[in-house]
Amino acid sequence: MITSPATNAPPEVGATLQRMRLARGLTLEDLSRIAGVSKSMLSQIEREKANPTIAITWRLANALGVQIGELLSSEPREVEAIRVLDAHETPTLPGNHAGYVLRILGPMELAGKYEWYELTLAPGGELASQAHDPGTNEHLTVLHGSVEIEVGTSKRKLKTGGTARYGADQNHVLRNTGKTEAKALLVVVHR
Repeated sequence: MITSPATNAPPEVGATLQRMRLARGLTLEDLSRIAGVSKSMLSQIEREKANPTIAITWRLANALGVQIGELLSSEPREVEAIRVLDAHETPTLPGNHAGYVLRILGPMELAGKYEWYELTLAPGGELASQAHDPGTNEHLTVLHGSVEIEVGTSKRKLKTGGTARYGADQNHVLRNTGKTEAKALLVVVHR
């Protein structure tokens, strides 16, 4: 069987990536931060100046909350009445070096406005964040274990079932000082 040269061409991911990014209201900078791919690389991919590696395509698909095949397809996908993400499809920011795993539960189109995460902290693990934009607040509910919250010079310990609300527009740290794993829901509200 003879195939045409177009059949053997790599998929043009750029237009699909841009369509999905814009449909979610994300800037190149937003997607860069979420996916861990440089803004310049994203720009090159969208302009069809570069083809992403499988690893980058996988990170972009996870960040956008889609299957990798959807990103490689030029066919627009029919919108589902109920969109379900299996656990392995949930974008995750591994901070294993610092003893945390942050699963992105909120949809990407709300990133930069409202974000929610499942935070898992190993014993001794911590998630240290620089100040977010002025007026940003975080709401942390501990599902099990305990978490120490440090905001500026203030520290508070939170146990299972407790919720802390604090300004995240200054440096802050979420730390597991216990001997067992801690898990929490973290909601970030940007102003």
